[in-house]
Amino acid sequence: MPPPGVTASNSQIINRLLEVMEIDLLPKTLEGVKQGNKVFGGAILLKKDLSLVLAGTNNETANPLYHGEVHTMEQLYRMPSTERPDPKDCIFFATHEPCTLCLSAITWGGYDNFYYLFSHEDSRDSFNIGHDLKILKEVFKHEPGGYARENSYWKSYRIANLIQACSAEEQNAFNDRIKALSIAYADMSNIYQTNKDKSDIPLK
Repeated sequence: MPPPGVTASNSQIINRLLEVMEIDLLPKTLEGVKQGNKVFGGAILLKKDLSLVLAGTNNETANPLYHGEVHTMEQLYRMPSTERPDPKDCIFFATHEPCTLCLSAITWGGYDNFYYLFSHEDSRDSFNIGHDLKILKEVFKHEPGGYARENSYWKSYRIANLIQACSAEEQNAFNDRIKALSIAYADMSNIYQTNKDKSDIPLK
């Protein structure tokens, strides 16, 4: 089931999140990657109508803590408080399954949900960035992926799992869009990997 306060169907949510990636996050991410940043991004949408509050991307070249999700929240708090929505009224979207830093940021940020497209395994295997799984194991002594994806703070939603409950026609359409996004993100990842040694990001 969608998070409390969301009246849209899973199909509508998936469609909207993919649209945000295609229209809002891809250009921002490409710009960031060209500046030496990783491919991770985030977005905040209103639950009531799925309208976009803002979209952000990784900015580790400015600060190693500015992961996509954290930098998105940092931008949110630049907004006047009168214009800033309550986290409980929002969907948090991460292009990639959040790392331990970003899981904590989402928790401390007061969000009761997050959605993501690419998994930790995708980050490691398709984007050659395996820190998420390694940190879970080395620092927190969890086997890869061993965190509670639903807990008293929030529930996480993996888009690939949600698609399985859609009609065959919807599944095909969504998967075609994800294939195109995967290619675009792979191209951006190649740019990052080619140039990452020029940056001073601690964990490349």
